[in-house]
Amino acid sequence: MSDLLPLKEHIIYGPVRSRRLGRSLGINLLPPGEKWCTFDCLYCQYGLTPSIEGALSEKRRNIPSVENVVQAVETALRELDEPPAYLTFSGNGEPTLHPDFPRIVEAVRILRDRLVPDAKTALLSNSSRTGEAIIRAAISRLDRPILKLDAGNEIVFRSFSRPRAEIRYDDIIAGLEAMRGITLQSLFCAGPHGNLEEDHIADWIDKVKQIWPRDVQIYTISRPVPTKTLEQAPAAAMLGIRDRVQRAGIPAGVF
Repeated sequence: MSDLLPLKEHIIYGPVRSRRLGRSLGINLLPPGEKWCTFDCLYCQYGLTPSIEGALSEKRRNIPSVENVVQAVETALRELDEPPAYLTFSGNGEPTLHPDFPRIVEAVRILRDRLVPDAKTALLSNSSRTGEAIIRAAISRLDRPILKLDAGNEIVFRSFSRPRAEIRYDDIIAGLEAMRGITLQSLFCAGPHGNLEEDHIADWIDKVKQIWPRDVQIYTISRPVPTKTLEQAPAAAMLGIRDRVQRAGIPAGVF
């Protein structure tokens, strides 16, 4: 567990060199040092997810305000020697859990346009709130929404992504299908608790074709994870999944 990634202690982190986005300035909208997520994924590099029941009520005081986020982003941009390629909402869990996520998206877009107009905005999300129209509208305002889909059916969703009980897989799929220009990000693991079985891959391919994203990013674990029964997916398996997506007519890459 000591080898897991430490949680972010500030709103801004980086810039980091992202495999997918290049030079990316991270924006953490969640409380410092606390993991807030609607999933408890077996492979999460931040460790397993504690309960966040009531997190948006009694613990709301720990969430950075819209004003604090904008000030932190502005300060970081003014101090950088060169502008980042992306301003990326990510951090200690699921960014869309911030109760003012739509307002923050608009405020950061305005700031970007004023200070670093060549930079893009991005989001790394687990897709759990794509069933909500207001969240989809906010996501659509971003240049590069990267949305997770690790499961091709309800059974794998419950056992691999381990969502909170009230989250419905079908709502996520419908929400993803309702959006255009999104990138799907999908992680595959081998091992007894992985998601690399052929029946599951076939179901996942069907869901990808149903959603029809702009592209798909396929990857496997590359750092320590909290579940020891997960194994890195073989390169041949990853390339095979990529090729099947590409044969369906959707751009895909292995990262």
